[in-house]
Amino acid sequence: MWKFKNFNIADWFSFYRVAAIPFLIVLLWYSERKLFTWFLLISYSTDAIDGYLARKLKITSERGSQLDSIGDQLTFIMGLIGLLVFEVNFIKENVVLISIALIPYVLQMAIAFVKYGKATAFHTYLAKISAVIQAVFIIWFLFFGPVYWLFYCMIVIGLLETIEEITLIFMYDTWVADVKSFLFALNDKRRLKDLNNKL
Repeated sequence: MWKFKNFNIADWFSFYRVAAIPFLIVLLWYSERKLFTWFLLISYSTDAIDGYLARKLKITSERGSQLDSIGDQLTFIMGLIGLLVFEVNFIKENVVLISIALIPYVLQMAIAFVKYGKATAFHTYLAKISAVIQAVFIIWFLFFGPVYWLFYCMIVIGLLETIEEITLIFMYDTWVADVKSFLFALNDKRRLKDLNNKL
């Protein structure tokens, strides 16, 4: 359970993305495309701000990592719903490619909840790159229209990132945050400690 009185400034930026979801849904309901896109842009911007503040002020925490991941996932889902509402023809035309990336993502979420009881918060380099590409593509599309090379790049990077996340889930017996990459995980003391405890 989150205790708001214990939130630091980075946590509040992360929490904004969660709290903004009902408002974004209302904007979708009333087909306010421009307002929805502007507020979605603000949500994406807070993702860069909270991570920077947490590292700069050295206030990283398990709660903050989990809150950040939840905010990221909800914002990404709202972006997809925004495309579905405002650009349904694009979704229909590219449903196969979108499914190729989306189905493994849903599978990764399910595996994480079964194993850890909550979403992952690995925050890998691939995840950060993928999030930036997704944000740029969705925001640009909603403001100006689709950029197809960026769309294909988003699908490929997103799929690679999901595969890495699933691999990391099977590598770590217990929930951990901030695993930069598969190569980082190979020498991560937290994972090696779990392995030693098994022996």
